[in-house]
Amino acid sequence: MYPTKIINDPIYGFIKINNPLILELIDHPYFQRLKRIKQLGLAEFVYPGAHHTRFHHALGAMHLMDQVLDNLKAKGYSISTQEREAAEIAILLHDIGHGPFSHVLEYTLLNEVKHEDVSTLLMAKLNQHFSDKLSLAIEIFENKYPRKFFHQLVSSQLDVDRLDYLSRDSFYTGVREGFIGSERLLSMMDLNNEQLVIEEKGIYSTENFLMARRLMYWQVYLHKTAIAAETMLIQILRRAKFLISEGQKLPCSSPLKTFLKSTYTWEEFSTKDSLLIAFTELDDHDVWAAIKEWKNASDKILKHLCTHFLARKLFTCKLGSQPLPKAKRVEIEENIKREYGITDDELSYFVVEGSTSNAAYVQGDNTIKMVDKQGQVVELLEASDLPTIQALSKIVKKYYFCCPKSVYLQGELS
Repeated sequence: MYPTKIINDPIYGFIKINNPLILELIDHPYFQRLKRIKQLGLAEFVYPGAHHTRFHHALGAMHLMDQVLDNLKAKGYSISTQEREAAEIAILLHDIGHGPFSHVLEYTLLNEVKHEDVSTLLMAKLNQHFSDKLSLAIEIFENKYPRKFFHQLVSSQLDVDRLDYLSRDSFYTGVREGFIGSERLLSMMDLNNEQLVIEEKGIYSTENFLMARRLMYWQVYLHKTAIAAETMLIQILRRAKFLISEGQKLPCSSPLKTFLKSTYTWEEFSTKDSLLIAFTELDDHDVWAAIKEWKNASDKILKHLCTHFLARKLFTCKLGSQPLPKAKRVEIEENIKREYGITDDELSYFVVEGSTSNAAYVQGDNTIKMVDKQGQVVELLEASDLPTIQALSKIVKKYYFCCPKSVYLQGELS
């Protein structure tokens, strides 16, 4: 028997949990693993306070779900005890499929396997363990439940997931521009034909939410130093996977070794229980421990990358609206080969380029709807008198180029 638990959260104050099934889920090893996975990956290289975890975020999002359902019930909408429990479980477990460092290694350790798919798989396993008590939660999570607003609260352009992570990430990074007044937004949520809408008087809070999201993306989530750290970490694991495939033995935990020695398809991952078990034992700590060991590796590339990563001697990252000119890249590549004594095949561990994009608001089927006092529903862009909202729907693409800082500076000075 589980008593009521009270959690003191730095964002919302006291969070009260008195549902026995939810308390059991929180205590389950699958969920406890989220304590060992940071919410912001390597953002701590930029913002030292960014040490909060997926565990914190999931509990916060569940608290917001509880609040918005209370508000909707107060407005006269019927929400059963079973629906409330299912919605809270759906948001509690929405990130349970994240691997180490959250999004950073999503396509490095697994072969194009999305964390949402892993979450679905783990929820199905938990459903078996809890005698099908999660079936309704899974319906909501997969958007199969007829009352669509429940899924929209879990996953949409204005959901409790985003409301929590913006406020939480803003708090822990100290980037105050990302802070939003979630209480007012939650109170402005309403329903129209079982679809989630925002009351007309909530339009300015909605605009503020979108502006905060845009600022957080460029100041935190896509910060150039965070990109540099992420590219280095990915190259470390790429090199380790290559060396293991060549027959070299590298010290690391058993779960990490499982995903370094082979690349698995979704079909393999979803049908082999041994792979899923290994994944549920994998977290940030496995990767950090391995890097600490690999800094003493005999392979000069792995040794260099790990040593510099641990000392925060990161790649430099140039972020701009255009790719780096080819002549500049060729010059840098020649400098790297000369300085590090590496071959053309090994250059990719030291020169990384790509692009990243962000749209704070995406037009389409999943738009934010506003409802006026006469009950007329309009899309946010029609309701807003702020031209910035139209601009926020434009996808902004930036190109990045990462390489050792000393080599880049050689080119700058020459």
